[in-house]
Amino acid sequence: MKRVVVVVQARLKSSRLPAKVLLDLGGVTALERCLRRVRRFRHVSDVVIATSDTAGDEIIERVGQRLGFGVVRGSETDVLSRFALAAEATKAEVVVRVTSDCPLIDVEVSSTVIERFLGDSSADYASNVMERKLPRGLDTEVLSREALERAHRDASDPAEREHVTAHIYRRPSSFRCLSVTLPLVEDLSHHRWTLDTVDDYRFLHAVFDRLGARADELSFQQVLDVVGHDSALLSLNAGVVQKPTESTEGPHLG
Repeated sequence: MKRVVVVVQARLKSSRLPAKVLLDLGGVTALERCLRRVRRFRHVSDVVIATSDTAGDEIIERVGQRLGFGVVRGSETDVLSRFALAAEATKAEVVVRVTSDCPLIDVEVSSTVIERFLGDSSADYASNVMERKLPRGLDTEVLSREALERAHRDASDPAEREHVTAHIYRRPSSFRCLSVTLPLVEDLSHHRWTLDTVDDYRFLHAVFDRLGARADELSFQQVLDVVGHDSALLSLNAGVVQKPTESTEGPHLG
């Protein structure tokens, strides 16, 4: 069995909502909400937090250690190199990329992406957002250690250094990329369950208040049952425009 390591990307600096991963969601930080779910992924050998080596992110390191997670620190802007460091430190053969601003990331969805990757020996990369059908905030990417190291070696575009997997999914002729989709009755991609703005925080704070003590155990379908038809709740962050990224054709996490 290959050694699968989840690398949770986290830092305090954020252009739209600084220190967002330490905000309270039902008595627990957004970062811990994410970690509680990630640690339940199937087929995973280890979970590590990858944060920056800037002084402010010492808080992320302390929080991670208090919760019992390993922490790797590296470049703030060259996140690709940070992931390479995390893979080396944990002896990962397969890396799962998750961002810490996804407090409702779904255990079953992410585990399915991992399983699809592990079941295809020729795959370099797998993602559930190459064709986005799920709510934003359930995004999961899986890549081989070899693909990560190739990208780390060859990527020169600053955007590809910052966004980790862009060098891979932009080059389908060089990397075999799997798009993992779930059989859904409807397209749910208009739902926004990620934490990037004050309006996102208002929405998620209200969601976790409604979910109560079982919040970390509920599937995305169960969360959808609570929030999916509440127009007043959905309106809290319906006007948020996703921040432009390096590419419109590939995934953006968080």
